[in-house]
Amino acid sequence: MSSLFRWSSTKVAFLLLGMTAATITPIVISTPALSQSTVPSTPSGTPAPTSTVNLSDVSSDYWARPFIQALADNNVIAGFPDGTFRPNQPVTRAEFAALIQKAFSNQNRVRQLSSGGFSDVPANYWAASAIQNAYETGFLAGYPGNVFKPNQEIPRVQGIVSLSSGLGLSGGDANTLTSYYNDASAIPNYAVNSVAAATLGNLVVNYPDVKQLNPQQSLTRAEAAALLYQALVKQGKLQPIASNLPASQYVVAGTPTSTDIVALAASSSSFTTLTSLLKTSGLADVLQQPGPYTVFAPTDQAFAALPAATLQELQQPENREALIKILRYHVVPGAVTASQLSSGKLETVEEKPVNIQIDRANNQVEVNNARVIQADVKASNGIIHAINQVLIPPDVNISKLNQPPTGNNGTPDVTVGRATRGGRSYIGVAGNIGLTGDSTALGEGNFAVISKLGLTRNISVRPSVIFGDNTLYLVPVTLDWSPSTAGSVGKETFSISPYIGAGVAIAANNNTDFGLLLTGGVDIPLGSKFTLTGSANAAFVDNTDVGILLGIGYNF
Repeated sequence: MSSLFRWSSTKVAFLLLGMTAATITPIVISTPALSQSTVPSTPSGTPAPTSTVNLSDVSSDYWARPFIQALADNNVIAGFPDGTFRPNQPVTRAEFAALIQKAFSNQNRVRQLSSGGFSDVPANYWAASAIQNAYETGFLAGYPGNVFKPNQEIPRVQGIVSLSSGLGLSGGDANTLTSYYNDASAIPNYAVNSVAAATLGNLVVNYPDVKQLNPQQSLTRAEAAALLYQALVKQGKLQPIASNLPASQYVVAGTPTSTDIVALAASSSSFTTLTSLLKTSGLADVLQQPGPYTVFAPTDQAFAALPAATLQELQQPENREALIKILRYHVVPGAVTASQLSSGKLETVEEKPVNIQIDRANNQVEVNNARVIQADVKASNGIIHAINQVLIPPDVNISKLNQPPTGNNGTPDVTVGRATRGGRSYIGVAGNIGLTGDSTALGEGNFAVISKLGLTRNISVRPSVIFGDNTLYLVPVTLDWSPSTAGSVGKETFSISPYIGAGVAIAANNNTDFGLLLTGGVDIPLGSKFTLTGSANAAFVDNTDVGILLGIGYNF
């Protein structure tokens, strides 16, 4: 322990604080970007009404603009170098394969292309990998004789069959196709069942006559965009085209859309958190009644931007009243479309008004500080407007949700493994970067196992093991701060939860040595399952060893 005095406690404490600040600062300085809050990334959510991609030949009143704009904003489709999109240009089979690869990048492969591939697709062909992907994921097949015909213009019916097959759609009554299409008799026999399934799944888009399929007509770039958009809606990755847009009238409605607000939200992958909270609060039953209601619905990304522990706290019985207040603050009596909204106060069923701001020039609607990213999703008992932030009523202070519960004697409840105000408990792995010292594994580059075990709302213990020639056990007790929204990377928003503490360092060599441990760091929740963590540690055993642990934990 003689070398304990090589570094003063004050100097080490400043080092730890400096390292922690260095970890936090790059995240904190990007906070102003949050004023334009997140929109789900490609292609997991619906883009904002204002496009970031300008295609000179796709006018604001072009029939397929909503489909094209959404996919262009999500980098599924692109224009040409001259800034045009050429919406009426036919699509070849190779080009359609490339679009499929972009739109369904995570699709499971269901078969394997032979080693030689298609005889008319050389290995160096520009779309060779896309064609292989489209074949192996079940979207496209070749022709007899092991040819693909990449430069052949793809007929509309082939595009529909491709998407129906790749998504594994089934069902649909082939005998009823005549009720949807005036030219149903022109559908080839091989395609009848697939077209019926695609029709039932609302994949088919017909312009200008919704009842005219034109199955053998070459698929255009605009029509391909519309079909791909509807396929992504079917997968729950995009929201349906708003019913007030002219483009919606060209979607062949094979399934009824008259579902109530709760059922409509539950059917979308964008509102899983909202659906869960509605059920927890008991408001799901209310929003299934005739209404009508208008719901400003926060997306999953909007809820994820809240402080990490907030969602968990809102679902606790003691906070049910606050949860109900928050959810009721998102509901307005009556069915109010975006065109019917006007700037000013709008009363909610919570009897607290929200502030509506309308920017007609840019086709944007804001509710308090939240932006409507998808308007006028119609249900049988009202309308949903998707928003990118959670609305908090003025009489609810979510920071108070993080107050520690107390027992009968006024002392905090201790539950090992609970969530703290900084987030959930976890166990994980990390890498250690040694900065100084060589008496333990902390001062060297080594592998580590890390953990966080919450004790109270404010306190946790974080046992860790750094493996090496001189394995070191770290057992710090930390004070956890509440998370704060820190910044964004791309379209993802993150929050950070700082912590600092002290404990014991145990060197497991020939003679077990004990020393003081100082630690400080941050946790960064990555959704509900994982937490990214980084900490600076100083152990005073035989010598003063300092290192940085960077790792990821699995939440429990």
